[in-house]
Amino acid sequence: ADLRDAVAVLPLHGRQRGADQDAALRPADRRRVVLATAVAESSLTVPGVRVVVDAGLSRVARMDLARGLGALVTVPVSRAAATQRAGRAGREAPGHVYRCWSAATHERLAAQPEPEIATADLTGFALELAAWGSPDGTGLALPDPPPAASMTVARDTLTTLGALDADGRITDRGRAIAAVGAHPRLARALLDGAGRVGVDRAAEVVAVLAEDTAAGPGDDLTAAWRRLRAGADPGATARWRAEVRRLRAALPDAPAASTGRPGRAGPAHGPGAATTGGAARTRPSGDLGSAGDAGRGRLTDDLAAGLLVGLAHPERLARVRRPGGSAYLMSGGTAAELAPGSGLVGADWLAVAVADRSPGAPTARVRLATPLDEATAREAGGPLLRTEREVGWAGEDVVAREVVRLGAIELVERPITRPDPAEVAQALLTGLRRTGLGLLTWTPAARALRERLAFCRHALGGDWPDVGDEALLADAPAWLGPELARARRRADLARVDVAGALRRLLPWALAARLDEVAPERITVPSGSRIRLDYADPAAPVLAVKLQETFGWRDAPRVGDGRVPVLLHLLSPAGRPVAVTADLASFWRTGYPQVRGELRGRYPRHPWPEDPTTASPTRHAAPRRR
Repeated sequence: ADLRDAVAVLPLHGRQRGADQDAALRPADRRRVVLATAVAESSLTVPGVRVVVDAGLSRVARMDLARGLGALVTVPVSRAAATQRAGRAGREAPGHVYRCWSAATHERLAAQPEPEIATADLTGFALELAAWGSPDGTGLALPDPPPAASMTVARDTLTTLGALDADGRITDRGRAIAAVGAHPRLARALLDGAGRVGVDRAAEVVAVLAEDTAAGPGDDLTAAWRRLRAGADPGATARWRAEVRRLRAALPDAPAASTGRPGRAGPAHGPGAATTGGAARTRPSGDLGSAGDAGRGRLTDDLAAGLLVGLAHPERLARVRRPGGSAYLMSGGTAAELAPGSGLVGADWLAVAVADRSPGAPTARVRLATPLDEATAREAGGPLLRTEREVGWAGEDVVAREVVRLGAIELVERPITRPDPAEVAQALLTGLRRTGLGLLTWTPAARALRERLAFCRHALGGDWPDVGDEALLADAPAWLGPELARARRRADLARVDVAGALRRLLPWALAARLDEVAPERITVPSGSRIRLDYADPAAPVLAVKLQETFGWRDAPRVGDGRVPVLLHLLSPAGRPVAVTADLASFWRTGYPQVRGELRGRYPRHPWPEDPTTASPTRHAAPRRR
């Protein structure tokens, strides 16, 4: 307690209220420990500092180009930044710096920080280049060249906003956006939103977005807007009001909707008032479940803010995943999460103004947002609205539906009662390839035919079809074509005659030879016709009682005589007593031993000394009476 009374511990960072920052910047009558972020690397002087403890780390911004989200990444400090930080201890008098790394490590640090152009959002920069007449910066003596990927994303964004034409040249709309003097996305929101929510409210919200640190703590943009209106933080409010006046003056003509008084909305315009690329947006006539906003009247502060944020960042319009939850899906396809304890938890829709995603994190973190309703989300994200017919494999069956999407967010769906048979067939084919041949019913006859075909290919070569899983799935349209054309759902696949379908793989000439080279059954000396087992294509198996093979000198052969059958010779009880493909050798060396062991156990069955000349039999001798 005595230590806490003697030392004041004060944070200092950019998102603090002005009063809290001032507390760290004013001289104090007791010892202070100031925990500062990089804001202290600015021209601000923190009075009384004599010692700097430098952790040697820096939080730098990185742009996720694919998602349009920023991220703060912790990296080692550069030598130049470390020198600048050390200077904090000597602003007013000699001081000391304690660096939390070795001198050897210091020598390996980068000499200078990475240039901002390598990591920043270049949308505004690209617009300025286009306004100067050099869309790609060719011929300009830039200290560092802009990354090609960042410039491509920036130009694509500007083209979507209507600021650039297809050749990358600035349009009249682009000049109007550039004249606002704000990020092009925010300028678009100001220009397109003023007629919908009123000039004053548009300028006020865009001013909050332009300097989001003025919003102070918390993630509720509308609440921050109201605090600024009320002047709760005089320093932040003064900066915000100045930006509001600047933006208000930047509008080329004050729309009639403006009342000239902050916080008041003028008459509502119809749903086509929001524009993109300089043209009025109209919804498709077939829009399912469309919640048109004609006649909705004045928008509340939440909806006005949501509309403006959505116009600036339509890809960040977000819908809650579960009612009452804190997890959202943004229209751009990125998952987002509210901070624990956020007052926005449970809102069905959010317009996200600020979000970031740490490298490797599965979701983005919402930093600043405002609630809105679906109709306003549709209005703000109009270019992302589309109605699609989908016939595909989803889950475990064919799904045919018509769906309305706002980007990645599904708004409405209804089943298609009569889908295109060709699309259904393609969906079933996708399901078959994704799930496997187990979707089909493999009867014993179908399985046996497939094994016979596999044997033919193994024994006789590539003229015979490949019936492995991969080959059958790849060639499914050829052998399952008629069945796929008739099928409508998964259950229809289970009713397919697979054996009949497999025969389509055989040209006529091979089909005529199948029973010759891979017979289903073989007639043994006793007259029995016994089924061959082709499960192992290298060695077809014939399981037969030993007494039925008397008279055979050699094992039969299949596959045009190339492959001897592997005989499983069985006792009278049906148990294997020998396995051989060389029957002549078995009769000479193996049979005498088998005969000696079994003839006493099975006295009613013949056990001749020379089985090659004995008569085969399927029956035992009658019992003596």
